[in-house]
Amino acid sequence: MLRTSALLALCLFATAASAQTLPDAARGYLGDWTVVDEGSGEAQAVVRIAQAGSGVEGRIVRVLPTRQYPRPTFDCADCRGEHRGADLRQIRLIRDMRWTGERFEGGRILDPKADRLYRASLTLDGPNRLRVRGYLGVRALGRTQVWTRAR
Repeated sequence: MLRTSALLALCLFATAASAQTLPDAARGYLGDWTVVDEGSGEAQAVVRIAQAGSGVEGRIVRVLPTRQYPRPTFDCADCRGEHRGADLRQIRLIRDMRWTGERFEGGRILDPKADRLYRASLTLDGPNRLRVRGYLGVRALGRTQVWTRAR
């Protein structure tokens, strides 16, 4: 009986720990963000950043029409590797991001077209701008995209 109670208490503690809420400063990252292609300047997609355990993850929720794809679909025909032909809504683009007190970092960001996974950090630049940094190994070997809050 005591073992069963201890096991039940441990399970409840583990469930409560995984359902932690984010600090107020971290909640500003949550929501929908528009991704703009750096080359064309066109808005391509909307990524929803949502709480996942004690961190955040991001998934595409909308694909926007562009000159190249006036009738967008969620089919990732241009993707390589395991993501070729996949439904973009099913791919976690941003994963395992942890709050450090001033930004999210320690996670990964996926480029499904290149089938590459990069280290990443997310930094708010005001209430409607998100700086998304992807890099290999050291931060100096990467690039930053600026996403804007979707309306």
